[in-house]
Amino acid sequence: MPATDPTDPTDPTDPIDPIDPIVFFGTPDFAVPTLAALVAAGRAPALVVTQPSRPVGRGRQAQDPPVARWAREHGLPVAQPERVRSEELLATLRELAPGVAVVVAFGQIFPRDLLALPRFGCINLHASLLPRWRGAAPIQAAVAAGEERTGVTTMQMEAGLDSGPILLQEEVAIGAAETAGELSPRLAATGAALVVRTLDELARGGLTSRVQDAALATHAPRLTRDSGRVDWSLSAKALSDLLRAYTPWPGLTAELSGAPVKLVRARPLTGVTETATEAPGTFLGPRGVRGVRDGALAVACGGGSVLGVEELQRPGRKPLRAADFANGERLRAGDRFS
Repeated sequence: MPATDPTDPTDPTDPIDPIDPIVFFGTPDFAVPTLAALVAAGRAPALVVTQPSRPVGRGRQAQDPPVARWAREHGLPVAQPERVRSEELLATLRELAPGVAVVVAFGQIFPRDLLALPRFGCINLHASLLPRWRGAAPIQAAVAAGEERTGVTTMQMEAGLDSGPILLQEEVAIGAAETAGELSPRLAATGAALVVRTLDELARGGLTSRVQDAALATHAPRLTRDSGRVDWSLSAKALSDLLRAYTPWPGLTAELSGAPVKLVRARPLTGVTETATEAPGTFLGPRGVRGVRDGALAVACGGGSVLGVEELQRPGRKPLRAADFANGERLRAGDRFS
């Protein structure tokens, strides 16, 4: 009897991975590390599904999302349906007969037909410790809430919003001054490793899920440009956390002299005593250069707290330090943001 060739891909003695083939759904930069980790782990998806090209920038040139670009650069087949519930995509997936679908920040709601199609279901990577911060913007929500820890979760998808059974989780510390833009790639890297571990355990049959406690759920709705409008009645600490959460997008923006101004850097100030009679949003002074103290504009906030705004930016202009901004705008104590 001839010896078996261990390099022959048709060798009947080779173990069959029960979760193959894999289909990957993802769109933004956050999803790329997971796709790369799957390829590095020998679990390259048979198909990568991502959003269509969209016009971007001032020239409005069509551009593929990050996942599509990475997949094509590495020779992976890509599908970009306008709608994930399209019959054409569903027919392709039925023919492929996937063992599992991996979903990372795809950006569309899955229909029940798609959720039920893979033999082992659809596994989603979510950037929070579910059931906390279900929804579209969990990273920003955790930072805005001033939390010191967050994490990533793999879960079995179901029809509800991020409500499916939890598979694995891993905690990640949030730095005291860390922005959502800085935290996101750290969570993406941690999540990528967690997805690979989840698939390995799923293939071995050693994965046990647990139902989420809906009573503990909090929600992180999708952000819009208006999400970043400053409410000066909030405390300085709350505004500082919001600024970290909304950096780089949508930013934290107030209005001064009838025109928007973006707060680029800010921190709560202590030891300022002029807040008793000043309305929130008022520049406090007169100490220092045009109300600037310790390199920041002192602005009254809710509860008698004070926000020190260290850097500001008018639309279409470069960011300015507080002193330069104050001098250029000819600010005086008592002037107000709205």
